Amino acid sequence: MHSWDNDFNALLSINGLISLLTLTILEIILGIDNIIFISIAVDKLPREQQGKARTIGLLLALVVRTILLFCIGWIAGLKEAFFHLGAYGVSGKALILLGGGVFLLYKTAKEIHEHVHNDLDEIGPHKSEKSHFNAIIMQIIIIDFVFSFDSILAAVGLSGVILIMVSAVVISMVLMILFSGVVADFINKNPGIKMIALSFLLVIGGILIAEALIDCYNTTIEESKHIELNKNYAYIALAFAMMIELFNIKERRIKRARDFNQEV
Repeated sequence: MHSWDNDFNALLSINGLISLLTLTILEIILGIDNIIFISIAVDKLPREQQGKARTIGLLLALVVRTILLFCIGWIAGLKEAFFHLGAYGVSGKALILLGGGVFLLYKTAKEIHEHVHNDLDEIGPHKSEKSHFNAIIMQIIIIDFVFSFDSILAAVGLSGVILIMVSAVVISMVLMILFSGVVADFINKNPGIKMIALSFLLVIGGILIAEALIDCYNTTIEESKHIELNKNYAYIALAFAMMIELFNIKERRIKRARDFNQEV
């Protein structure tokens, strides 16, 4: 039986608090792609429903991740091959990553097409007719489930104490809920930032598919030789692209102010 007293003692220790802080920051970083997807998805809803949809989406992410933390044994079982295609074993984890990657690529490619061809602007005030609240929430649930695996595996790798892991997930989600509106408004008000965010989601979709294929390949080699895909490069590329676009935004703002002053 799980000892919660030991978990409380571990949490209140110096090492426990350091682990909590570190894991909370890591959860926020790993949640960036989730926030970006939710921010873009809810932009199709009427303004008065967007905040509600974001909150529900992130609360669902919190519930999913908390439940998965208590199902570590089940997650471990997903790493075992369900069936084989020739020499390659296909696990439950690979199927989830593959399905999530294909779904993310499809949704993001569709969003980019609409963004490029201004379909959303043409829809105008009637855009809610094609973007029902429940449909958006269902999309968020699917992505929450897929993105939760990275979060849970990172938490288990950093701290084996359930109370610390749950606390970090809760704190990170509360912070993301509080600031998700600011992030969403910033993304959706700046076309360049939004395109970068959509491109980032395309990359993440490709990474999920690559991780699924790598997982299948790993079944053919020894565990000590398993290949792991590093997603840090994607986050670094996102940060670099965002930095360049922020410079562009500032430059355009200064030029507009200069032109306005000259006209006056």
